[in-house]
Amino acid sequence: MSNCLIVESKNDKYFIQSIVYCLNCDIQDENIIYIDEDDYKTLGGLDRVKLTQALNSVRNDAMKKDINKVGIIIDIDQSSKEERLDLINGSISKVFAGFGSLANTGEFLQVAIDDEVSLQLSCYFTNINGQGELETVLRSIKNKDSTYADCLESWKSCLESNGKPITQKDFDKFWVSTYLRYDTCSREEQKQAGRKCSMGGFDYVMKNKTDIWDLTNPVLDELKDFLKLFC
Repeated sequence: MSNCLIVESKNDKYFIQSIVYCLNCDIQDENIIYIDEDDYKTLGGLDRVKLTQALNSVRNDAMKKDINKVGIIIDIDQSSKEERLDLINGSISKVFAGFGSLANTGEFLQVAIDDEVSLQLSCYFTNINGQGELETVLRSIKNKDSTYADCLESWKSCLESNGKPITQKDFDKFWVSTYLRYDTCSREEQKQAGRKCSMGGFDYVMKNKTDIWDLTNPVLDELKDFLKLFC
């Protein structure tokens, strides 16, 4: 039996892979699939249609190979837990009609594909104190001096005083990008900054520079507890 994780984007996948590795979980890289190619979803948010397509793809795969548990990990953003559960349950009802819905994160819903094949579904919402997304978490677990990124607070205050505020979502993205580009990018890496010092090159970052994040930070405990359900 194998387990499968559905995440929002490639960058979410790279991050989850690192946590899975730290936990020594037996979840193969190919069993962590992402919903959307776009790692910079600042307007439309999670695509409900693509989430449904991802669940349908897993359903079809389960007909060909042994899949036991499926975990869905999405950003909570500015939504409530109830709103996110409604979104996920809407997709579940389209793919697995008649099997009920998820009542909470970290709990399993059993659905049947046929008389012989069934799956257990569960979900987790990436957050810090009930809000945010991947970049919010990354900012909270930074592990190196972040002078360049932290000085953006003055810029943010300047914008607000001039009536041009920036959303926290966009600020966190800018903070993480600056941390990668200016606080943690070596002189040699600066020659290929786009590939090695940016969210566009996050695969390189998570394979070669995981020390810039504190992967033992307690803010990750809830996520780790969820992932342990699939180990």
